[in-house]
Amino acid sequence: MRSLFRVIHYIKPYQRLAYLTLACAVLTTSLEMVPPWLLKRVIDDVIRADNLPLLTWLILGLVASYLGRNLLNSARIRFNNTLEQRVIYDMRDQIYRALQRLSVSYYENRATGEIMSRVVNDVNNLERIFIDGVEALVMAGLTLLGIMTVLFFLNWQLALIAVIPIPFLVLGATIFTTRVHKLYHLIRQQAAQLNALLQDSISGIRETMSFNREAYEVERFNRQSLEYSRGNLRVARIWSVYSPGMILIASTGTLLILWFGTHSVLEGRMTVGGLVAFLSYLGLFYTPINQIHSVNHMLQQSLASGERVFEIIDAVPEVSDRPGATLLPQKVQGFVEFKNVSFHYRPNAPVLQQISLQAFPGEKIALVGPSGSGKSTIIKLLMRLYDVDTGAITIDGHDVRDLKLSYLRDQIGVVSQEPFLFNGTVRENIVYGRLDAIEEEVTAAAEAARAHEFILSLPDGYSTWIGERGVKLSVGQKQRIAIARALLKDPPIIIFDEATSNIDTETEAKIQEALGALTYHRTTFIIAHRLSTLKHVNKILVVQNGRIIERGTHEELLAGRGMYTLLYEAQFQM
Repeated sequence: MRSLFRVIHYIKPYQRLAYLTLACAVLTTSLEMVPPWLLKRVIDDVIRADNLPLLTWLILGLVASYLGRNLLNSARIRFNNTLEQRVIYDMRDQIYRALQRLSVSYYENRATGEIMSRVVNDVNNLERIFIDGVEALVMAGLTLLGIMTVLFFLNWQLALIAVIPIPFLVLGATIFTTRVHKLYHLIRQQAAQLNALLQDSISGIRETMSFNREAYEVERFNRQSLEYSRGNLRVARIWSVYSPGMILIASTGTLLILWFGTHSVLEGRMTVGGLVAFLSYLGLFYTPINQIHSVNHMLQQSLASGERVFEIIDAVPEVSDRPGATLLPQKVQGFVEFKNVSFHYRPNAPVLQQISLQAFPGEKIALVGPSGSGKSTIIKLLMRLYDVDTGAITIDGHDVRDLKLSYLRDQIGVVSQEPFLFNGTVRENIVYGRLDAIEEEVTAAAEAARAHEFILSLPDGYSTWIGERGVKLSVGQKQRIAIARALLKDPPIIIFDEATSNIDTETEAKIQEALGALTYHRTTFIIAHRLSTLKHVNKILVVQNGRIIERGTHEELLAGRGMYTLLYEAQFQM
């Protein structure tokens, strides 16, 4: 229930809407009490007393009560839906802000589809708390309170008989809630796994086609879908017993009232109209009880979703701003220093050990070494995607942990080995580097990145839609757009994960020209794959098993006949 109270907490900014909804609910419930009473008057004061003129007024009273009840109900629905949409908007906003705040490690340990399931499906399930949940509970509670008062006013003995089924209904609801709550947790997990599988399968559709594994993917999806269906069927089987059982128990109250009420009428202790009114109110009394059972069924699913949503909102990022983090008034110069930095992802499995290096403003530093040696981790630590275990990383003498994350990452531009382009236009992807850039600046960045010419050849130029991850562009084109994006950002520090091994010579030459513009007067870190491109960098660092084992220029390292020489010669033998 903690999730329910947290959801209700979101109502506080919209108390006026909540009070209007509650007021309409109270008035609607009050008017629902009128028709049975007027029906009693028709039977006792019109039919039995032969007072036909009174019938007109009673009918007008019924019309007024029905009209007022439906008008108020319409207003209640409008107020409640407005309240619900504003609350859900705030909740979506908060969960998305939480996702933007979380560290990269959170995403590396979870499937994208599973996270999407929480943001979309689980938040949508929370909507039901407001549409069918809280509102229905409030309406049912008010109705029960009002009708119980009227029942005791009409005949307190029969009212006591009417509440006999209540303890059995409460016991049934308790048993159902205990059994179904855990099941809904399992169902939400299965739904998230199904979404994760679907997202993964769609993202890898080209590999599926190239390996002719469509049938295998269908079987894999159906297997997961079957587990999800079985979980829902387990809940449905429990509900198929619970819901009719609760209705049956509630109906025993009506039978008891009919038995004892008929005897009261025959013995003259109650009028026919009084019994009809009592039975009418009793029908209204058990209806909200059945509604509460249905809401309870829905509520268990929503609460399971709520717990998954609040897990994200409550998650604490591993990397965050320190108290009193610094926001410098200008860009950094670009002097980067690693001081005896060590780091591990998992305990007792060090990735970097005692890394020390210096990069002066405007220098080009290359990181080379076997796969898994720790090159990319050095870059991740510089950007504070992770924090060092021991040692320190400084920029212009400032420990990166003492700088605001937003400021630090504004000082660094990244062109990755496989640049990520968003599903939008060419212009939108370049402007991502600086959102307030004007058209001339975008064009200038594209020209410097040697991208302007091919962009103009696209069907809609800069307005061309490039598809998910830039699927409509070649590798070289995506690389140059990523370079244009970094140029537009204009950071003092550049990180380039070189990826020119699988493109043609002409494209590589254009990328190298673009890189010349990108790295000019900027401190540059290059994760190098083609060692032949490193002849003009200022310093090469050879990384192996998390340590820098060699450092120097291209010529110096070749003359040293060490690991660098082995790597260099191995490339020419391939």
